[in-house]
Amino acid sequence: MAVLPIYNCFHPVLKKSTLPVENINEEIKKMVDDMFETMYKADGIGLAANQVGILKSVIVIDVNSGETEKKYDIPPIALINPQIEYFSDDSFEYQEGCLSVPKFYENVVRPKIIQVKYFDLEMKEHIEEAEGMLSRVMQHEIDHLQGILFFERLTPVRRTLARNKLKKIQRGQVETDYPMINPPGKKL
Repeated sequence: MAVLPIYNCFHPVLKKSTLPVENINEEIKKMVDDMFETMYKADGIGLAANQVGILKSVIVIDVNSGETEKKYDIPPIALINPQIEYFSDDSFEYQEGCLSVPKFYENVVRPKIIQVKYFDLEMKEHIEEAEGMLSRVMQHEIDHLQGILFFERLTPVRRTLARNKLKKIQRGQVETDYPMINPPGKKL
């Protein structure tokens, strides 16, 4: 397994939609292992493939990793070609962060419950209802696969207030404990 560099949120690769995985082979399995290793090294709880420069529809999640205060009875999971099939009308606000947007946290409103269709590493299809933290992380990571960053979901006022922090991230002026590739492609 290898720790992969994470791309800064202003790198063009994060604005591209990912492509579906056609079949699971050893390359995809190794990529998933590397993504988990990278996520754990960076103290994250979710990671999308395009955050490590790979334009494949793959995400990994472990809501019990990182600096999470609460522990959940949810095992680590890899989702291949995930799609949200249903959003509840009920929503909730919660503070989010992102490994591609280092040291920036803001409250985001998202639907409380979702239903997600995805494939596992054996290419078996699953349809799962998720709520709470798992729902939030799935929505955040699936947004990445579509080129959407969490700060784009902020209210206009909150985005305006965050402008200076985001400019520092864009210029690569925020240090991380993990390798990061900034917009021009230069490693920190």
